[in-house]
Amino acid sequence: MKKKFLIFILSIFPVFVFANDGYGLWLQYLPFENKAITEYYSDYLDNIVLLGNSPTHEVIHKELEFAYSGFFDKKIGKISRTNTGSGLLWIGKLDDFPKEIKDALSEYAQSLNDEGFLLHYLKGKLIVSSKTDIGLLYGTYAFLKKIQTRKKLEDLHEISNPKIQKRLLNHWDNLNRTVERGYAGFSIWNWHRLPQHIDQQYIDYARANASIGINGTSITNVNANALVLTSEYLEKAAALADAFRPYGIKIYLTARFNAPMVLDNLPTADPLNPEVQQWWKDKVKEIYAYIPDFGGFLVKADSEGQPGPHNYGRTQADGANMLADAVKPFGGIVMWRAFVYNEHTPTDRIRQAYDEFKPLDGKFSDNVIVQVKNGPLDFQPKEPFHPLFGAMPETPLMMEFQITKEYLGQDTHWVNLASMWEEVLQSDTYANGPGSTVSKVLDGSLHDYKLTGIAGVSNIGTDRNWTGHQTAQADWYAFGQLAWNPNQNIEIIAEDWIRMTFSNDPEVIKTMKGIMMNSYEILVNYMTPLGLHHIMARSHHWGPGPWVTGGGRDDWTATYYHKANSDSIGFDRTETGSNALAQYAHEWKEIWGDSETIPLEFLLWFHRMPWNKKLFTGNTLWDELAISYQKGVEGARWMQQEWNKLEGLIDPDRFKHIASFLKIQVNEAEWWRDACLLYFGQYSKMPLPEGVEAPKHDLNYYLNFKRNFVPGI
Repeated sequence: MKKKFLIFILSIFPVFVFANDGYGLWLQYLPFENKAITEYYSDYLDNIVLLGNSPTHEVIHKELEFAYSGFFDKKIGKISRTNTGSGLLWIGKLDDFPKEIKDALSEYAQSLNDEGFLLHYLKGKLIVSSKTDIGLLYGTYAFLKKIQTRKKLEDLHEISNPKIQKRLLNHWDNLNRTVERGYAGFSIWNWHRLPQHIDQQYIDYARANASIGINGTSITNVNANALVLTSEYLEKAAALADAFRPYGIKIYLTARFNAPMVLDNLPTADPLNPEVQQWWKDKVKEIYAYIPDFGGFLVKADSEGQPGPHNYGRTQADGANMLADAVKPFGGIVMWRAFVYNEHTPTDRIRQAYDEFKPLDGKFSDNVIVQVKNGPLDFQPKEPFHPLFGAMPETPLMMEFQITKEYLGQDTHWVNLASMWEEVLQSDTYANGPGSTVSKVLDGSLHDYKLTGIAGVSNIGTDRNWTGHQTAQADWYAFGQLAWNPNQNIEIIAEDWIRMTFSNDPEVIKTMKGIMMNSYEILVNYMTPLGLHHIMARSHHWGPGPWVTGGGRDDWTATYYHKANSDSIGFDRTETGSNALAQYAHEWKEIWGDSETIPLEFLLWFHRMPWNKKLFTGNTLWDELAISYQKGVEGARWMQQEWNKLEGLIDPDRFKHIASFLKIQVNEAEWWRDACLLYFGQYSKMPLPEGVEAPKHDLNYYLNFKRNFVPGI
């Protein structure tokens, strides 16, 4: 009778199975596929010895419990906290192990730095070790990754040290919780509830970042609000710093350059004024009273309306060094952005950062690091690497990548940003001869930098999956991996992310990795082929806008960059034009300076070309442009078809979510192709080549296509 009643109850009250909404990121700890795999890993996870006692050790303990419950769908047994335990998995700092283990590991210990870790199989035991608590946390996540990706543990021997010291996320979050260039909802920082309430999402944010080695976060927009430096907000930032500290993550703040005037009515913010200098020293002392391990300042100055040293006839070094002097006694640094350009400067915008910073090489304090975008313009789909890399041997430079996709489809396009980043990181600056890659600039090995760093502009928001598009989580993950080691193989990074986030099924891995490895080239083809750039819509940057012209400044228009007319198209940056090419090594001048041999991806970036110019492909410039746009559309359709093959192999909610976004991506790829070819076609006056589909609407339709309240501005 009881059984029949239970069946009846279940028939009228459905069993709810919680959907996978993506909140777990790459820390899902998915259940094992079969009994054999379960038994293999349970031998290690059922017998754990965790040595040490600190807040970070408690984080490790909780992470082991969380992983165990995911893998086995039950609570973990006891984790031994003494070195007399008999477990198969031992986690501890080198000095905490029994003598026999310590002696066996001593030969490897010399290779570890303070954040590095060792994974080593030793006489039936799997050892996770380090010199510090934070290194041990990184090692624990690395070990759990081996299980998530189903690696054999008996062969394990890995010594891993981060190659870059400062590995940060840059949040462009405003105090009112809007996010500039944010496409995943509002800011996760609920300032109104801080400092009293620490949301669980803050802890999960720290977990995710620690799992990929990120050790710093600047939590407010580079278009800075001086209020964040007041006691009201320092108290709130301190609460976040306290929550993040066990995860090895330091808080950084963005400093508005004229904060002394805004907050305390000083008559000037001149960096050489003694009263201004003292104001900053007093403010820094106050900050460190709230946050003893405060990392330092990130500064955007003299750009896009932000105040800076130019207001007082001073140099960027003058401004940076003033702040550096204030934080130096406390061990802080200043990250000074090189994104400096002025509409009144009568030169090509992409020249301006190099022209301003190159003469200042060696004039910055030793706790200043200049933060340089990956390319000389502004996070475009395809740019050559920034010419400052390799050009400032006496001044540490750090990379600024954009994880959020301001110019790459925002939140609905699937594009693997690691493909772009790898191109930049492996670009040769030739600063010290061949092999002088950007990655060697960043890790300090090329110029013997004592301070190294890399930053990624965050794509995180309040959406349950954190990043808007489920696959945009891969960009956050890949950034952390490349920040740890900029020479990592991006295919391995992609495969690991797929295994941890979605499935270890070979078909899922093969299909998703295929999409990811091709997605970047596909997007460039349907947005900005052949070196076109900055042809998106005004302000919100969503969708095509090659017709954008006029307004307050030319360098915020599309026509400034492509200069299309009835004869030709492109921006001449050779010595016959702006000569921005002269900022690169002579090897690049030879490659990029010859319009006959330059790779097509940068043709119109550096050269102005007639529409009927015959290219080495055999096509005219116009035909090549049209064919590239068509390839991009066909590529987006291919991505959609490939994804559809995985129905039934991916949990239904995430499958449908990505399928829905791919439909948008295909439609918007067609929109880009049609709008751009119609616009440029009015100048070329040439027919579309065979195989290129006719636009769905006329040009007037696209010129008048408007959308209100596009997110991210």
